Amino acid sequence: MPRACASFARQKAMDLIGARLTVVEPGYTEVALPFRPELTQQKAYVHGGILGMIADSACGYAAYSLMPPSASLVTVEYKINILAPARGDLVARGQVIRPGRTLTVTRAEIYAADGTHVASMQQTLMMLADTPDTPE
Repeated sequence: MPRACASFARQKAMDLIGARLTVVEPGYTEVALPFRPELTQQKAYVHGGILGMIADSACGYAAYSLMPPSASLVTVEYKINILAPARGDLVARGQVIRPGRTLTVTRAEIYAADGTHVASMQQTLMMLADTPDTPE
C-alpha cells in the first residue's frame, strides 16, 4: 500500500529510531526495529517509550490501511503491557480488532528476534474524515 508507506516515510520519529514499515496488508502491518544501543535504558534493554512508539505506529497503519484515501487518523488512547525485557531486533505486529466509522480498536504484539513476546498493546484511533494525512 503505497499510501501507508508514503505516510510512514514522513514520520521523522520513526526515521530517528531506525524503524521500518515492512508489511502492509488490509488491517495488518509490521514495523521492524533493528537494535541500537542508543535506544536502550540503563539496563541495556530497549526503552519502554520506544516500544510504545513502534506499537503505536504498527496499530495506526493497520487502521489507516482500511480508511478512505481522503481520511487520516490520530491515536486517542493506548495501553501497553511490557512482558519481558526488550533485547535485540524487534518487530511490532499491528492488527485491527474492530474497525469503525469514527473509532477503530487495534492491537499490537511486539516480539524480539529470538521469539520472546516482549509487549502487548491495545489502542483506540479516531478517523479524521476529509482530512489529508499531510502536514498542515
